Amino acid sequence: MLGLGVDRLQADINRLLTSLFHQGVLDEQFLQLQQLQDDTSPTFVYDVINIYFDESEKLLRNLRLLLMDREFSDYKKIGLHLNQLVGSSSSIGARRVRNVCAAFRSASELNNRPGCLRGLEVVEHEYHYLKNMMHELFQLEQQRLLAAGVRYPV
Repeated sequence: MLGLGVDRLQADINRLLTSLFHQGVLDEQFLQLQQLQDDTSPTFVYDVINIYFDESEKLLRNLRLLLMDREFSDYKKIGLHLNQLVGSSSSIGARRVRNVCAAFRSASELNNRPGCLRGLEVVEHEYHYLKNMMHELFQLEQQRLLAAGVRYPV
């Protein structure tokens, strides 16, 4: 019976990942990240993704603070934060977050504050969707490992 639970959970994980790839939320870089995980570092992907979330939260908070300042005029600062967000999103395979940053960057290059506000809104939406889906994925993975009798250290 134990194997059936593991198989069902693995099937659920595969379905979720297939859906995220089909929706364009993730790309092949995520698969490469998964390949770096092994028995010596069973939480590698979880750890890397959580570092990404921590750093992205700071970047998004900084972007929001910059744009909420009515006197703001340094759009290059926005570009720097976006470059960091694009780079870290690319490194974990967060395709849709990376892609929506492009429109935001275009608005910042045009010094278009309303466009930047809208861009930030879209980036935050995609970021939160990704975060929710990764949380669901990690919960399934934790359940799968527990069902297999492996202690999940997180």
